[in-house]
Amino acid sequence: MSSAIKEREFQNQKINWGTWGKILGFAKKSKKYIYIAAMAGALTGILDLCTQLLSRWAIDGFIEAASLDHFSWYIIAAVAAQMAFAVFTMMFSRACGRLEANMTADIRNEGFRKLQTMSFSYFDKTSVGYLLARMTTDVSRSTETLAWCFIDLGWGVMAIVAGMIGMFVINWQLALILLVSLPLLGVVSVFFQKKILKHQRETRRLNSMITSAFNEGIMGARTTKTLVREELNNKEFTATTAGMRGASMRAAMISALYMPVASMLISIAVGVVLVKGGYDVTRMVLSIGTLNMFINMGNMMFEPIRQFARIFAEFQSAQAAAERVVEVLDAESDIRDSDEIVAKYGDLFDPKRENWEPIRGEVEFRNVSFYYVEGEPILKNFNLKVRAGENIALVGETGSGKSTIVNLVCRFYEPQEGEILVDGVNIRERSQLWLQSNLGYVLQQPHLFSGTIRENIRYGRLDANDADIENAAKMVGADEFIRTLDKGYDTEVGEGGGLLSTGQKQLISFARAIVADPKIFVLDEATSSIDTESEMKIQKASETLLHNRTSFIIAHRLSTVRDADRILVIDHGEVLEQGSHKELMAKKGYYYDLYTNQFRSEKVDESVKQL
Repeated sequence: MSSAIKEREFQNQKINWGTWGKILGFAKKSKKYIYIAAMAGALTGILDLCTQLLSRWAIDGFIEAASLDHFSWYIIAAVAAQMAFAVFTMMFSRACGRLEANMTADIRNEGFRKLQTMSFSYFDKTSVGYLLARMTTDVSRSTETLAWCFIDLGWGVMAIVAGMIGMFVINWQLALILLVSLPLLGVVSVFFQKKILKHQRETRRLNSMITSAFNEGIMGARTTKTLVREELNNKEFTATTAGMRGASMRAAMISALYMPVASMLISIAVGVVLVKGGYDVTRMVLSIGTLNMFINMGNMMFEPIRQFARIFAEFQSAQAAAERVVEVLDAESDIRDSDEIVAKYGDLFDPKRENWEPIRGEVEFRNVSFYYVEGEPILKNFNLKVRAGENIALVGETGSGKSTIVNLVCRFYEPQEGEILVDGVNIRERSQLWLQSNLGYVLQQPHLFSGTIRENIRYGRLDANDADIENAAKMVGADEFIRTLDKGYDTEVGEGGGLLSTGQKQLISFARAIVADPKIFVLDEATSSIDTESEMKIQKASETLLHNRTSFIIAHRLSTVRDADRILVIDHGEVLEQGSHKELMAKKGYYYDLYTNQFRSEKVDESVKQL
């Protein structure tokens, strides 16, 4: 874990309603729940006024008049109002709950879909922990705020409007006293807004760092043990949590101060109404029931304003969460097909395979320059032409640019200059899916998805039948160990393939690539994590597997690439030497030195093992 990892700061000092508008856009599918909640909230606000009018009727009509005339009608009206209040409250709560659940599901679906389209460069710059925090806690916080606070806001506005109309009709002087206090409350709210928002954003930022730290701690548990980093990790994590605790406490203190100040202003206004109204009662120009109604209405009308203060604080608190969610949803991939390409070939989720041209596998680099970090070029004016069906081996020191070359062939990244052609056509003139559907890629560190062995192999080609899957496994020597498992091909592999050994996972990943029958094959240190026996099986099978397929093999062990049609020795993004194994050995150059030094090292290792 590294405390040096920093997340982009969100520096807006005001609530960004445009951000909230984008979140609210996900409520389109749930319009009926918005309408139901808005209607129920508005009717509840009107019922609040009706309840106070009933209270006035009871005091002036029954207590002051010392009469029970029309009392039965009062009882019926009061019971009806309470029943209506209960029904509207239930409708309100149910609609808000449905709205929140639907929005959360839709945003997460859209976020997951978005992440499937992003290029590798996006994940190079964005940690897994931050993405997890944004698509889980930040989404929940944003939708909860919108679903409940916006509807509460609607109820509050209706309660205030209904209350003010009723009070102005009955006694405009007392109503005016309550009305003039509202601007002062607004000024106080604006003052506290900036203070609360600043600390809430810091809290959300640190929360994302904590999630990222947990992710790194779990994923790197073995490395932590071997490097004895427990104490250092604990210090770094404790520092982050201490920072979040401090920011949370500062935000809580300011929020706690905000409510009492707002309540004090409200209480002063109601107190002035009580003094003025009480004086009018003694002069017999105002009834006790009306005074009681104004006091209750004052508190009732200011209850929504108290809620506005709470809602305002909620929006301030959730602003950073909403910004982070929108940042993910609005992210644009560095690699995008043009509108014309999408119209012809489709996209990742709606491919138009009927328009796809067949692929032969000829690959060419023309004056390609590429860097991950500006000013630090990996390839510069790189040129290479590979014939269809040719077997190319890339060798060289770590960081020489071997993996970059194959990543560019696969269009996982795009060059800053130059062009890459497949079958004589710039790959930007074809869809990403067209190219990547014709790839077979086996990584040094294989990844399996949760499910069975059979399902993981079938991911290479979803329409593959059981016979295709088993034949692919036999070709790489995986069938033998699979059949020794209790459930054979239906054995669960666990999360990330954790229930299998690294070598077993690698063999399954080979079978998965083979069942796809790709025209371009990439093996990136693919045999470095399996035992010698399995490696020999794969090497033997490779003669058949790679026949008539363009293939790129990155290998540290040079003995595995001796049969390649052409070996390229890469150093700092340049081809130092190229040729067959025999030709390069005859030159006695860079490759010769690499091979002989490695051969001697392997012989020494074998001798040590025999001792």
